Amino acid sequence: MKRYIGTKIIHAEPANDGYKVVYPDGYESWSPAAAFEEAYRECDSMTFGLALEALRKGKKVNRAGWNGKGLWLELQIPDENSKMTLPYVYINYPVDSINTPGARVPWLASQTDILAEDWGIVE
Repeated sequence: MKRYIGTKIIHAEPANDGYKVVYPDGYESWSPAAAFEEAYRECDSMTFGLALEALRKGKKVNRAGWNGKGLWLELQIPDENSKMTLPYVYINYPVDSINTPGARVPWLASQTDILAEDWGIVE
């Protein structure tokens, strides 16, 4: 038998001895607490790996531990009109940034970023 691993973004709320789970397609189910807590974590305390999966799903992510507030990352997938030929991650600066309003630049992760567990999805 093959092994599988999955990543999905869901909504959930604690219930008696478990969680009510609502999937992206609206399907609702109940999950035992132990199984749920082993498989999921809140979207504001993600690992770098989960943040990468969120980027691949088209989400924007950031870190609570970053000094610059309002920064976020996005993944760019090149199209036929792009000068870049491979996907890349870039960082966005807020439009009210004093020195770099609305800037976008390529981004590389530090070891601290890679090992952090304070990644979140930007809504």
